[in-house]
Amino acid sequence: MSETDGTIPGLIPTPEKGYKSGYVTIMGKPNAGKSTFLNAILGTKLSIISPKVQTTRHRITGIHSDERGQIVFLDTPGFLEPRYGLHEKMMHAVRRSVEDADLILFILDPGDVPTEEDLAWFATYRKKPVLLMVNKSDRYDEAAVRRAAEQIEPLLAVRETRAISALKLDGLPELIDQIFGMLPEGPPFFPPDQLSEHPERFFVSELIREQLFYQYRAEIPYSCAVNIISFDVEPAITRIDAEIVVSRSSQKGIVIGKGGAALKKLGTEARKEIERFLDTKVYLNIFVKVREKWRDNETFLRSYGYNS
Repeated sequence: MSETDGTIPGLIPTPEKGYKSGYVTIMGKPNAGKSTFLNAILGTKLSIISPKVQTTRHRITGIHSDERGQIVFLDTPGFLEPRYGLHEKMMHAVRRSVEDADLILFILDPGDVPTEEDLAWFATYRKKPVLLMVNKSDRYDEAAVRRAAEQIEPLLAVRETRAISALKLDGLPELIDQIFGMLPEGPPFFPPDQLSEHPERFFVSELIREQLFYQYRAEIPYSCAVNIISFDVEPAITRIDAEIVVSRSSQKGIVIGKGGAALKKLGTEARKEIERFLDTKVYLNIFVKVREKWRDNETFLRSYGYNS
């Protein structure tokens, strides 16, 4: 038991009067900086990032707790026009997250402003207050930020607009203050030391998938899924077997590379990130498996964690 506050680590304490809690959904177009924003708020890497669009596929939960309350952030895939069953699942995750939210943070890249057609679906779900965060203020001047905001504010019925830089952490403390001011009073949903509701093996699979975006070009990263087959924690090392699922036999050869060089490089880089995340030595073994048209196969999608 803690000597300072009388609570047992891992349990949810009884909050003081005035304690705030709620769900805040982060949404926006692909590559607007949603995942960078979540990682910056939490001070740790939960959502994978890459220079390529549509890196995020799942709804990622990130939990910020302090003496004022608890904010449960929901990082969502960038909205898109579905081409596969996988895309339908991703967009359903966005819509469900909007419905679950107490507050919506719309992240905007001034260089890629959504059109009215892009946001037509949002009008149906726009029942919660919306804060517009014009991101990448370190890269655009004030005039560009203002023009981008003016284009989209009427489409979102924005409560307030802020310019931020998730990369440089500019404006984030003030934003957290504002969010707490808008959330209802209520108890925490999770223990105060918990950062996410996802298990470690989920983040391990995401870190492997992140390397697909960095190591391969064109369609390859978008055609792959990653599954953790075994996850064995030993005192001095964690042993992980994982499989990368591809859509076609020709893609398997590309992922493996000549003499296995490409897969070896991916495994080396992924292992470094996993060791940093788990804070332990890791043995990582990766296989490549072909599952044709898995992105349109409901059974495969569910087995790979796309249950929305």
